[in-house]
This record gives sequence, C-alpha cells and structure tokens, in this order.
Amino acid sequence: MRGGGVLEKPVPHALVASKKELHGWWSGIEPNGARECTAERLLINPYNGCSHRCFFCYALAFPGYFERFRREGIVTVFKDFDKVVSRQLDTLNVASCGYLSPVTDPFQPINRRYELAEKIIEEFVRRNIPVNVVTKGVVSGKALKLLKRQEHSFAQITILTLDEELRRKLMQGGASVDELLKNIERLSDAGIFTVCRIDPVLPFVTDDEAELRALVAAAKERGAMHIVASCVDIPLNTKSEILRKIEAEFGEDVRRRYERLFTERIGPRLHADIGYRRRLFRTLREICRRHNVTFALCMEFERLPNGRLRGLNAEFKTSNNCEGIDVPIYVRRDDRFEPVAGCDGNCLKCYFEGKPPACGIPELAKAGAWRLKDYKRWSASLK
Repeated sequence: MRGGGVLEKPVPHALVASKKELHGWWSGIEPNGARECTAERLLINPYNGCSHRCFFCYALAFPGYFERFRREGIVTVFKDFDKVVSRQLDTLNVASCGYLSPVTDPFQPINRRYELAEKIIEEFVRRNIPVNVVTKGVVSGKALKLLKRQEHSFAQITILTLDEELRRKLMQGGASVDELLKNIERLSDAGIFTVCRIDPVLPFVTDDEAELRALVAAAKERGAMHIVASCVDIPLNTKSEILRKIEAEFGEDVRRRYERLFTERIGPRLHADIGYRRRLFRTLREICRRHNVTFALCMEFERLPNGRLRGLNAEFKTSNNCEGIDVPIYVRRDDRFEPVAGCDGNCLKCYFEGKPPACGIPELAKAGAWRLKDYKRWSASLK
C-alpha cells in the first residue's frame, strides 16, 4: 500500500465510501437544446478514472477524482457501490434502463478485483430492470450471462480502428481489436442486442473512408446491429496535453491541421468545423446503409445563430432511438418492475411531438436532466 491509502494492484487505486446517487443525463433539451440522448437512463459510475488511458478522454478535464487520476494515475473505487445502488432502486416505483458507464469503463482492469460492474448489473436484473454496458474492455462471462437474462438489456462495444498498432497509440490499455470484435460476436451469439461505437473518430487519424468501411463491415459480420459515432472534441482544460500527444504520435503537420479544424466552441470544448463533421457523418451513414445496419450520433450539435444548439441526429440518425434499440420505461408491479406498454423509450420524440407519454409521467416528455429526487417524486405519484 502506498501512502494516503493507495493500493497498487492491479493498478494504483483508492477505495472511497460514497453516497452519490443514480441520476439521468447531465443536460436537458431546455433551455438551449443541449440534449441528443433520446431515451432516459440511470447513469452509474462505480469507478472514477480509467486505466485504459485514452489520451483524448473528455473525462480527464473533470474535477475531483478525475483530476486526481489525470495528475497521479490513481483510479477511485466507490466501495460497495452495488449496495448503494440496491438501496436507491428499492426507493423507486419507476426506473429507466441502467447505463454502466457513461464516463469510465466498467470493465477496466480494476473491475476484475472488485466486480462492481457485475454486482450492479445483478441488482438491476434481480428487479427486472434492463441495463446497458459500454466498454473498450472485455465483457466478463458473468456479466454476459446476466445481460442475457434481462429483457431489453444490451451492450455497446467501442472500436476506434481495426489497426491494432494504431489502437495502441490512441490508448495505453483496453482490449485488443481481436478481443473487441470477439466481444461483439459473444454478445450477439447470446442473443444480446449489440452496438459498435466508432466513438470518437479522430480527424486525419481514423477517418479514412476505406478504413471506416472495413470497420463497419467487420462489426456487422460479428453481429453488431447498430453503429454509434461521434467526432472527437477537445476540452479546453486539456487542449495543450491532447495537442502535444497528437504531435508526438502523428507529427507536427497533423497537430497544425487540428488547430485549424477545431474552431467551434460549444461549452467547455472545441469541436471540429461543422462542415467537416457533416461530411464525416454523411459518409458513415452511407456506409451503414450499404451494410444494412442502423446509424446514429452521440452528442453532436450545431450552434445556431441565436445561441441555441441543434442536435445533428435529426439530420443523420436512421434508428428510432440513438442507441438503436427501443427500451421502455419500467414501473414496479408488486415486487418487480415491468415495461410500460406502448412506450418505445424515446422521450425526446415525446418532447418534439408533444404527445402524452405512454408512461403517464408528463415530466419525462420534457426530456430534462433528471435526478434521483425526480424519480422518487414520480414514484410517489405512481404509488
């Protein structure tokens, strides 16, 4: 053990007690349009910091435990977080699909020691609530079996490139390309809806059209049914570090091209020129069409002259929900939850169409940034 309670194996990490709460998306559609996520999710992060170490990771710009990881390489593990999640779920009569995890990889090496990912999935499945996992690692056999048991549960596997040497330049850890493709195959063979995320695409590094065609083809061949993509953005807090890494790995010319391309500021991040992004997404949409898989974007916006944001999914998405699968809201029936009949989970569509939601919770049709207290308020009204 290192000083300050830091444990060294399997990676430097610290155990922390936490009462942090399940919650929904960070931003709602109002007041400025900063939401592209169509469906509600309960976001779960049992770890802060990720030893996959993608140099472009936006979470490195976050404060608190994320900053500690950035500076010291120490992953924070929220001790017994599955028990915290369990207690919170027991206070609810309405739930959306769990999301494990939106910020740090649930199957990074530290999970092999603590198995918080599997324990949390089990808490959802025990109550008949679906859960979604997103990873650049290897989905464990135990997690796969749990996902297979639960209706509407699904998995998303992120593959940045089919070039293993290039992948290692982009991230220090994570599963190999072969392991990631095998992930898709294992999940698909088990009957689990599986998404391949090309998220993010790095301009001038992984945006070659022929390589993108090969990646989509390989994912489809292994069983992926949907593709999610984005273009990398650059947090202002870590801009200099990212550009130094770009130059070190890909040369000074690529760095200069990044400085010329990333000129559009949205919030605390720089985004690639909207013209470049539109060309990239048109290309990806057409590739997906040819391979008969649906396509959507993740958190891609255009800033309008009035300052409001417009999500680009309205222009490019070919699926109903942005993750390619319709997962309804679930409500408690006695000792377990059941899906709401007639609900396709697309709360953003309810917002734009102004229709009464099938779930009977008018606030969900506002596509807001919901917290646990909101779920508890809806639960009280349903009870």
